[in-house]
Amino acid sequence: MVARTAKRNSDRGEATEQPGAKIQTIDLQPYDRFELLPIAGDWRHGRAESRLVDTNPYTDDVLLEIKQADRSDLDAAFAGGAKAQVEWAASAPPVRAHVLRRAAEIMEARRGEIADWLISESGSTRLKANLEWEVTHTVMLWATSVPHAVESRIIQSDIPGKESQVWRKPVGVVGAISPWNWPLHLSNRTIAPALAVGNAVVVKPASDTPVTGGLLLAKIFEEAGLPAGLLNVVVGAGSEIGDAFVSHPVPRVVSFTGSTPVGRNIAELAAKAPIIKRVDLELGGNAPFVVLADADLDQAIEAAVFGKFLHQGQICIAINRIIVEEAVYHTFVERFAARVARLKIGDPSDGDTMVGPIINNSQLRKLMERIGRAREDGAKQMLGGEPNGSVLPPHIFVNVTNQMELAAEEIFGPVAPILRVGNAEEALAVANETSFGLSGAVFTRDVHRGMHFAQRMQVGMAHVNDQPVIDLPTCPFGGEKNSGIGRFNGSWAIEAFTTDQWLTAQHAPRGFPWNASAVQGPWS
Repeated sequence: MVARTAKRNSDRGEATEQPGAKIQTIDLQPYDRFELLPIAGDWRHGRAESRLVDTNPYTDDVLLEIKQADRSDLDAAFAGGAKAQVEWAASAPPVRAHVLRRAAEIMEARRGEIADWLISESGSTRLKANLEWEVTHTVMLWATSVPHAVESRIIQSDIPGKESQVWRKPVGVVGAISPWNWPLHLSNRTIAPALAVGNAVVVKPASDTPVTGGLLLAKIFEEAGLPAGLLNVVVGAGSEIGDAFVSHPVPRVVSFTGSTPVGRNIAELAAKAPIIKRVDLELGGNAPFVVLADADLDQAIEAAVFGKFLHQGQICIAINRIIVEEAVYHTFVERFAARVARLKIGDPSDGDTMVGPIINNSQLRKLMERIGRAREDGAKQMLGGEPNGSVLPPHIFVNVTNQMELAAEEIFGPVAPILRVGNAEEALAVANETSFGLSGAVFTRDVHRGMHFAQRMQVGMAHVNDQPVIDLPTCPFGGEKNSGIGRFNGSWAIEAFTTDQWLTAQHAPRGFPWNASAVQGPWS
């Protein structure tokens, strides 16, 4: 029999043979029982009275119902994780690397199944589902190297005969709260490195995406051989377990991706917890996309369309404001509107659909209210239309200023405000005139000029001649100002989920400075 990996064709779901893979696709059975929660090593129902109805945002079909977790489930998940973590942290790096490698292989074999779940649960278009699979899989592959990348070190001591070491150790248990927009990736970018360095993880996925934000990953890691109890998923109402999740005494680090107001509350709860804990927060954005007068407009327009309308604009690093220098403003607007008008909208399962459904009715209602206020504020609508079910067609507004709500706040939908500026310096000032600072981009034919411009943008990530929806596993992902604290990915993730302990050993007897006048150096 030929060993092969089921690398799914993104349109037809067909498997193609690849030599050297280890998973026999003929033996794979679809995952099931997603109504159960992995808590302390067992898959079981939550103990809360409430049930979560998980629906397809495009068809409104019920995917499954989950009996949710309550406080006792939360306690059990954290206790189970703490118990399992001790042996896992003591395991050799190749043991942990093998589990991560196996998880990556399972992702390859189940690519079609994973993509289908992203489409049906999160409203991902097939394009976005495959992109999310790619970035999640890449992080999983990168994480296979992480167990060997955790380094301790010896530092020189000022005291004769003293050996001084700094040991880097796992923090113990990491709590992860993930959003609904890129649920698989934004959960796994915490789960994979946190497990790799020797921690246990408890995940609270968003209520709109309990499967792709947690339960699906728990199945993958279980199938990969992760010891029971190390990855727990608590699906529960924020009003019941949200604050308790952050304040719980067990997790030493809480990783959160979501809105700035919720992030502020998490930071406050973490500071007031019985034992102060660290937080890694990736919060809201207001990404500026600057088009200077010397830009290649063909490239700028393609990038702007992709960076604004991928996943219906429901991405923290999606373009929020398009800022165009006056000399090319009218040309850009006309060509951009014409390009956007050609985008296919509707059924996300169709391979060439670019704009699919808004995640839920509440989010759609907020977008419609924001569109209405933009008109009231004096913005001119160039493109738009009424929702068709949960699908909101792309909207374009011009005559927008930074003071309008449409530019001042994160949109999180397929609505593009375009701002006109007189020159590059004004463009920079407008780009920075926001309390957010996650990501941004600038287009110019002069790359040196572009790099200088990007360095002055008050964002954690700035890109020259590209759009801002970029996330690479070895590059720091995070923001400035109200867009968060800390960085994800690469060595920054290793630092986030470990702690340093200073150890010393005195190899020769030493004297102590009983006489203050005799002190010559640091406790010499």
